[in-house]
Amino acid sequence: MAEDVQKHSVHTLVFRSLKRTHDMFVSDHAKSVAQDEESHKLKMSVKMTADYNAVLHMPVLKEGKDRMALPSSMLGHQSYTQPGDDPDYLITGTHAYPSGPGVALTADTTMHRNPSEGGIHSMALALPPSQARLDVSRTAASVGDIHRHAGGAERSHPPSTAVSLLEGGGTRNSTLARKAPTMPKPQWHPPWKLFRVISGHLGWVRSIAVEPGNQWFVTGSADRTIKIWDLASGKLKLSLTGHISTVRGVAVSNRSPYLFSCGEDKQVKCWDLEYNKVIRHYHGHLSAVYDIDLHPTIDVLVTCSRDATARVWDIRTKANVHTLTGHTNTVATVRCQAAEPQVITGSHDSTIRLWDLIAGKTRATLTNHKKSVRTLALHPRQYTFASGSADNIKQWMFPDGNFIQNLSGHNAIINTLAVNSDGVLVSGADNGTIHLWDWRTGYNFQRIHAAVQPGSLDSESGIFACMFDNSESRLITAEADKTIKVYKEDDTATEETHPVNWKPEILKRKRF
Repeated sequence: MAEDVQKHSVHTLVFRSLKRTHDMFVSDHAKSVAQDEESHKLKMSVKMTADYNAVLHMPVLKEGKDRMALPSSMLGHQSYTQPGDDPDYLITGTHAYPSGPGVALTADTTMHRNPSEGGIHSMALALPPSQARLDVSRTAASVGDIHRHAGGAERSHPPSTAVSLLEGGGTRNSTLARKAPTMPKPQWHPPWKLFRVISGHLGWVRSIAVEPGNQWFVTGSADRTIKIWDLASGKLKLSLTGHISTVRGVAVSNRSPYLFSCGEDKQVKCWDLEYNKVIRHYHGHLSAVYDIDLHPTIDVLVTCSRDATARVWDIRTKANVHTLTGHTNTVATVRCQAAEPQVITGSHDSTIRLWDLIAGKTRATLTNHKKSVRTLALHPRQYTFASGSADNIKQWMFPDGNFIQNLSGHNAIINTLAVNSDGVLVSGADNGTIHLWDWRTGYNFQRIHAAVQPGSLDSESGIFACMFDNSESRLITAEADKTIKVYKEDDTATEETHPVNWKPEILKRKRF
């Protein structure tokens, strides 16, 4: 009997010990699971904050909420501001600001409220003063000449006129009867002819940049490579690999031995051309980066993306100085200039925005286009610029984006524009056509449709980028048949062999 009691006691002790061990294991396992869950939540929270905070909690776009309603009978240009808005902020155009797909990004986004007051002050000191734009007033005569002769259906009215249109009804519109446009005789330009075809890329060639010394140029391609070519001979000098998707933009600095590139892999890279390797990355875009440009006077880089933003970077510190928010769709093109406004963007929401680089805010929004704005070109001598869209090409005047004239006739999706000092504007389209225009009058003096490379489909004839070299004697195009084509002016052409086919009586029947 005593042995049975003793065995029972031993079994009881062993059972209790096993139970304590089991309970401790279960408790430790539960704690481990809870810690893992907390760690996972923390990691996801950090990831969401880092990657998606810019688009998680967007306020309603103020422009769409407070926009003034305009009567449907009002035709032509509109100019209006929102109650309580900055009076320097303008929205101008011929139709209402588009709502557009996607999330409305605004300057109130919680993630990027930098720079600080000190940063803004240092940026203001680094930038040229506002007086800079007065230095280009020497070209005012030629701009005024354009205004006198261009059609005026979209011409900007002064604010008082816009108010009178709103208040006066139809009786006041009769005083603003459209005048039949007349075009002065355009300047004669020699025609351009194909000079060289350069092969080497294995995918669509999407971007071009020429170095300041005019010795070589750079191309970026859908084959994920960047290639450097000798400008005189067209021979390949170097291939750079590092992007993992299409290279959509390249830019060469005239202040340092750096090459900048961006692509559909969301990456923005800085290449040191003395060592031919990447030395900096600029992280922040949430989607494919479509274009890149360098500020001409300060060490600032601007990129634009499918995430509906443009970003301003300090080249040296990699800091995201500004996130320019306001577009409601892909920002397809960006350009910088020394005078104000310093940054101009074009978007698939069909608008153009002129930005104040110091404040990081929109100065004016131009809504005249009705289709995606895919390209911008700044005139090298005048205080004007052009924008390209599938509806037409438009010319504008800085600093507020006053409309000058339409250049109609290139009936295709315009992917690229380039303009030289002689007033030759080049437009390249998705269907492989190139049109050359006289900048002052908008006269289309030449049309080119180069044959695609043997082995390519006829559909692979798109022009994705074009650029004049620094001597402006060569025009370089990047194309969908994987080639780079170089054009030169025809030295044998004269006004007798290639006369200007200009008939003003035909223009009287044209409506702009």
